Amino acid sequence: MKTTEFGKSGKIVPSIAVGCMRLNGIDEPAREKFIGTALDAGLYFFDHADIYGRGECEEVFAKAVKGLGVSRDKMFLQSKCGIVPGKMFDFSKEHILSAVDGILKRLNTDYIDSLLLHRPDALVEPEEVAEAFDLLEKSGKVRHFGVSNMHPGQIELLKTCVKQELCADQLQFSPVHASMISAGTEVNMFTEGAVSRDGYILDYCRLNKVTVQAWSPFQYGFFKGVYLNNPEFPELNRVIGELAEKYHLNAEGVVAAWILRHPAQMQVITGTMNVNRLLSIAAGADVTITREEWYKVYIAAGHILP
Repeated sequence: MKTTEFGKSGKIVPSIAVGCMRLNGIDEPAREKFIGTALDAGLYFFDHADIYGRGECEEVFAKAVKGLGVSRDKMFLQSKCGIVPGKMFDFSKEHILSAVDGILKRLNTDYIDSLLLHRPDALVEPEEVAEAFDLLEKSGKVRHFGVSNMHPGQIELLKTCVKQELCADQLQFSPVHASMISAGTEVNMFTEGAVSRDGYILDYCRLNKVTVQAWSPFQYGFFKGVYLNNPEFPELNRVIGELAEKYHLNAEGVVAAWILRHPAQMQVITGTMNVNRLLSIAAGADVTITREEWYKVYIAAGHILP
């Protein structure tokens, strides 16, 4: 299994992170099989959030882990907080501390390895975030910190007060959702792809050694659907099919290989609850496609090269 350093922490983690957003959608035996298979394949990085199933996903994960008898030190557990469903985003000290206590209780653990702030809070006060992070670090409840869906200015604002390294930024990224790439390749042009929608976050993460965690790598738009085997993307699926045949991968594995071919520190956040699909994605982490093949996929997804 390909690995990467988690930000500047010195902690080496799998390049494939197991997303647990849909874990409450399968039954208990299937959950145990899914988590056990992931661990057997070296996929011990599990990504949660307190809003996934309104906390139920964390609860059923803990129950499955207990049933499997898995030791806590065999897993890297990440969760996210800050979204109050249907109401607001909340990065207040009080909310962060309360949210982490809830996460720990549901996951049945004394600590989480990583806490990400989930979506930017327009009313964020960096001083409050810093106080919360300091207390969480000092108490041992959280070992590493990061953000999700933030641009460089928002991260820099947090860093005016936050002392801890921000190890990761979880961002939507795939061949069809690649504005982080097009904003660079089409620089100084009047094309649609030249517009930076994220403040050149990819370059920022590379410069500051922040791990990019690619979420929804198989979806297009904002959860519009899956582009693999979708007739709306004939050329992309043709190219992916060619590479799948060449490297003896499934389509999901090709996408994982494409994402991890980029020299930035990246992790692929899976979302599937299908064991075979999970293993297919993981297989792609051990394949290095060529530069020409990477660009071939990029162009087939509808992007241009000036």
